[in-house]
Amino acid sequence: MIRTFPAILLMLFLISGTVFAQEEATPPGDTPLEAEATAVEDQVTDSMESPTSSFAAVSARVPESYAPPSGLVVTDWPNDAGDALLLEFQPGEEPAADEFAGYNIYRRIQGEAELLLVGSLTADEGVSFVDGYDPDFPVEPGVQYEYQIASVFSGGAEVPGEIVAAQETASGQWFHTGKVRVLVGCFIFLALILFFFHAAQRGVQMYLRPIAGIEAIDEAIGRATEMGKPILYVPGLSYIEDVATIASLTILGRVAKKVAEYQTPLLVPNRDPIVYTIAEETVKQGYLEAGRPDAFDKDSVFFLTQSQFAFVAGVNGIMMRQKPATNFYLGMFWAESLILAETGSLSGAIQIAGTDAVTQLPFFITTCDYTLIGEELYAASAYLGREPKQLGSIKGQDACKGIIMVIITLGILLSLTDLVAGTETLAWLKNVVTMAIVD
Repeated sequence: MIRTFPAILLMLFLISGTVFAQEEATPPGDTPLEAEATAVEDQVTDSMESPTSSFAAVSARVPESYAPPSGLVVTDWPNDAGDALLLEFQPGEEPAADEFAGYNIYRRIQGEAELLLVGSLTADEGVSFVDGYDPDFPVEPGVQYEYQIASVFSGGAEVPGEIVAAQETASGQWFHTGKVRVLVGCFIFLALILFFFHAAQRGVQMYLRPIAGIEAIDEAIGRATEMGKPILYVPGLSYIEDVATIASLTILGRVAKKVAEYQTPLLVPNRDPIVYTIAEETVKQGYLEAGRPDAFDKDSVFFLTQSQFAFVAGVNGIMMRQKPATNFYLGMFWAESLILAETGSLSGAIQIAGTDAVTQLPFFITTCDYTLIGEELYAASAYLGREPKQLGSIKGQDACKGIIMVIITLGILLSLTDLVAGTETLAWLKNVVTMAIVD
């Protein structure tokens, strides 16, 4: 007991000394937590009052003698619908590259107070800006605007120029002056069509480049006649408003006339009720033109179903049961084209296909004997009927294609020659030809 008494006294002395030290460090009336909060508040206050704040640092990056942009000129953007304005201005003094960032363009309607940021230009984008391309800030025709250009420096500091009222308002133009070459080309195209149209009406014999698929139609009909088997004609699976369907029905009239002359059976299945009605009248008219209206069988043109693959299954059944000697697939087709063409190929028939569906052409080319590609389907009626209006249109289109081919070839030759010679005359001719091709 006596031995531990000095140790107890030493511990009491140390504790009393620690408490006394804390009382000396803490101001009167403050606890240690209150003192810590006061120190943090003083630190924040000192940072807010410091002259080296972020705002002062940004402002210090702007050159003291820098002049803002000036000479702003606002004009109407040409050849548009009145929804754009062109802004051109003079830059301020050239600051150091690491300080200058670009320009901000502000706009407001005349009479309003608030300026809106409608666009920005970097230091490398020059001193011109087209206002109206941003859909969030459209330009209205006839509205008077005011603009302000501000130079932007590193850190986001700006030096605004004066607010200038636009010298012009946006207005639309009736004619795009940059499309004069297109207008000239249209006039040339129409003139060629009218010229060949009148030439065909006068009885001038016109040469049309041969298309194997069209020339094979008569041969295919004759083959079916010799074999004593029917001809299957599918006018596509689309509706009457499709151009390919209309072209197919035109060819059907020619085929029906030949079939009536040769007295060969004809089968025309249809998917659309309206196409079925028109196809029936077309075939009947073909028999009438051939002088055999009594030979027309109304059951030869029939409606199957509007379901895509059910229709294909029905047509495939006809091909496998009746074994037609010739199959025509002319019109608009989709995924069923390969099924039709493969079944017809297995049946041993000669097949002539034609469509403007680019995705289906590979299947027809692979499985059919002849294929009309794209516009050849449209031209088939002119080839078969030799009607003056259609002949004039075909010849006019061919002439325009020839002119375009000559221009493209000339442009290539001039470009190659300009690379070698490099004369100003050749460069001018090359630019003229290039502009004609681009438009």
